[in-house]
Amino acid sequence: MASPAMSLFGFPEMSPRAKEIYAKLIKFMDEEIYPAEEIYMREREQLPKWSVIPIVEKLKEKAKKAGLWNMFLPVENDKGRYGAGLTNLEYSCMCEITGRVIFAPEVFNCGAPDTGNMEILARFGTEEQKKKWLEPLLEGKIRSCFGMTEPAVASSDASNIRSSIVRQGDEYVINGRKWWTSGAGDPRCKLCVFMGKTREGGDKYTQQSMILVPMDAPGVKVMRALSVFGFDDAPHGHMEVDFVNVRVPVSSILLGEGRGFEIAQARLGPGRIHHCMRSIGIAERCLELLCERAVTRVAFGKKLMEHGTLIREIADSRMELDQARLYVMYAAHKMDTLGNKKARTEIHAIKVVAPNTALRVVDRAIQVYGAAGVSQDFPLAYAWSSLRTLRIADGPDEVHREVVARQELKKVKAKAKL
Repeated sequence: MASPAMSLFGFPEMSPRAKEIYAKLIKFMDEEIYPAEEIYMREREQLPKWSVIPIVEKLKEKAKKAGLWNMFLPVENDKGRYGAGLTNLEYSCMCEITGRVIFAPEVFNCGAPDTGNMEILARFGTEEQKKKWLEPLLEGKIRSCFGMTEPAVASSDASNIRSSIVRQGDEYVINGRKWWTSGAGDPRCKLCVFMGKTREGGDKYTQQSMILVPMDAPGVKVMRALSVFGFDDAPHGHMEVDFVNVRVPVSSILLGEGRGFEIAQARLGPGRIHHCMRSIGIAERCLELLCERAVTRVAFGKKLMEHGTLIREIADSRMELDQARLYVMYAAHKMDTLGNKKARTEIHAIKVVAPNTALRVVDRAIQVYGAAGVSQDFPLAYAWSSLRTLRIADGPDEVHREVVARQELKKVKAKAKL
């Protein structure tokens, strides 16, 4: 598969370096990832729950040797020190490819939430924090999780978060209950990037801070695993975690007290590009499966592709996916050229457009496959559950729509001087 002809749509052409990585990635997926899918599923079924999957570890070593490692770090945050030196636009194309297989992002050390945690450590961490946490994460020696959502409050409004981070001498004392702490089920998870309040009162956007908490610190307890439409996502997992009088050194604070929202916004921009393009990637694969079924299965005396209703759905799927892809690429390009703040509307908009578009495509594929579509024999059911969850994760659709609408209204108010 050739690299995308981005210049045709007004985007800058991929750099020679990005084209080389893209070509190697396509080859690696064809030769290593797709053939390993059956092995991955078999090992997951046979091994004890929450075990590291051997085939993934083997593929990681191959990916490192192939130079397909840590591709995600945006060049403006990294300056070529740790990552592959790709722009957000260039890496978005890689995300679509890796999104086609559920375990592929981890193989390239490009899986969430590690990517977001590494990005903020690279951008905001002290040299000490980078040495202790960023370097082993980049090497793939450890995994991490992100502790933000809380069961007691509506966490889509992050100002509601009640967990506390209180300074006592040379330490911070942390208390709170987090859930949907993705990645905390992995036995290699050693770090939690924890968001909580360092003060009450005043500007609500400067009350929150982020702090680095070792998962083996006294007082950290994983309470239970949460399922997503019945899937547990082991060994990654989505855990409920209790933090009771957890003490960490003052040097564990990230960037400084009251900077939590600032860090979160920096983390979310690239992360949404990644999520959205991976969504398009899995939807593309499901569309391929849909078409394969349509040209081979016969019902009521003719092939499924000869039924007019299905033909329309295939056409709609192609048009909708291409529209969504271009919108995400536009958002990535705007981030690269104007910065995250100027791309705010697009960053919020794509988080609604891409998962909803992908979800419609996957739903159509499930319908064509019938009972097989909701079984474990095909990736459709898992894809549907992941995409439906993504309409809530990282901010629900309603929050993103509100931001987009406010930006539109602001234009009118400015013109009318209201």
